[in-house]
Amino acid sequence: MKITVFGATGGVGREVVRQALAAGHDVTAVVRDPARLGVAAHDALEVAVVADLTDVEALVPLLAGRDAVVSALGAGTNKQAKRSPITGPAVRAVLAAMDRAGVSRLAAVSAAPVGPDVPSDGVIARKVLLPVLRRFLRDLYADLAVMEAEIGASRAQWTVIRPPRLLNKPRTGTYRRVIGANVPDARTIPRADVAHALLDALADPSTAGRAVGIAS
Repeated sequence: MKITVFGATGGVGREVVRQALAAGHDVTAVVRDPARLGVAAHDALEVAVVADLTDVEALVPLLAGRDAVVSALGAGTNKQAKRSPITGPAVRAVLAAMDRAGVSRLAAVSAAPVGPDVPSDGVIARKVLLPVLRRFLRDLYADLAVMEAEIGASRAQWTVIRPPRLLNKPRTGTYRRVIGANVPDARTIPRADVAHALLDALADPSTAGRAVGIAS
């Protein structure tokens, strides 16, 4: 499979690139600063430097002839998302470029708090912990909500992956997954498992047009 990865220098995106190459895929890693990619040179890896991810004209050549797109885009902090929303505007441009390039399959990372509550999580989690988290990170989640709305309104065959808090730990491959809902009692998940879920979704038609909750 030929895959273009956006957000390739982030924790999840870097893992997507590494795992995709290890699985035998051809990867185009879209970056602003190639020095931050941190992935060894590979015959199947192309590094594309793009300064403005909202520039549709610059994105179309990076998608022509590709089979799928992975978006690991996301603001690093709530302050950053408040100052300049990144994910929504960038994914809007990516979707437009996909349409022009004739690429339909997309897997994108979001966050569990953007999705619905899980009734079995109990009152404290639903009425206290989640509201505090959503208020504290409201601008970050608002940016992701805009992204999800853009994706849902598109013509792409999309999958949105919603993880809880991300950890820098090795891939386990044993994470829980729920199609169409968040995972009960979701707390954390390694970034490497999120990357695995994004790549796995590309070949899983049951996730097309669905949000998928994942957690350790």
